[in-house]
Amino acid sequence: MTYITKAGKEYICVMETHEKVDLSIVKKIAEEFKGTIYQRPPVRSSVKRRLRTRKVFDIEVLEGKDDKLFLLRISSEPGTYMRKICHDMGIILGIGAHMRELRRIRSGIFTESGLVTLQEVSEALYMWKNCKDETDLRKILLPMEIGLCGIPKIILDDNAVNAIAYGATANAPGIVAYQNFKKGDLVGLITLKGEGVAIGRALVDSDNIQQMKKGEVIKPNRILIKRDVYPRAWK
Repeated sequence: MTYITKAGKEYICVMETHEKVDLSIVKKIAEEFKGTIYQRPPVRSSVKRRLRTRKVFDIEVLEGKDDKLFLLRISSEPGTYMRKICHDMGIILGIGAHMRELRRIRSGIFTESGLVTLQEVSEALYMWKNCKDETDLRKILLPMEIGLCGIPKIILDDNAVNAIAYGATANAPGIVAYQNFKKGDLVGLITLKGEGVAIGRALVDSDNIQQMKKGEVIKPNRILIKRDVYPRAWK
């Protein structure tokens, strides 16, 4: 799901300054990077190097070592370059700096706590294929619907599910319940049993749904459920 890759990210990185500097000064400079910042992607990057804005939700200097190595935790919009933040902090400090190490610890709702090793995957597959034991595999594989936890959702009536599976819009009469969202937001569509149906863009604010007797609410751009799993309710 591309919307997960476009969700907020959180990183732990090590910044090395080119001269010694007090930890308190680095913390003060880091505060200036909270909010909307301007960034031009580094020379060695996969995108066009044009000036753009990115939002840094939080930046914290966790600790320092030898007045040159500083451990940072940064949460930001996707597409924010951590090594550019380190470089720019070095410019403001007046002594230069670069990113020495980087680790992503969150992408959207997914964190490091759910990670498994390739060895664990290999062993789980072996047990499933050769011993007919899927216990370990079930611990590793997550239901697709987990990925919808980071966005508002609409619960559909069973009679509306198959039409959407064929590409129809989600209309007001087929909506059973919903969470708050605004026009243009990404919204997940699920069944009464919690099965993922589709992901789409809201055509109206959720506040309007209660007054709507008919009309389009969500235009799907990614169908998740197979056709004809639910009965066809349209003529």
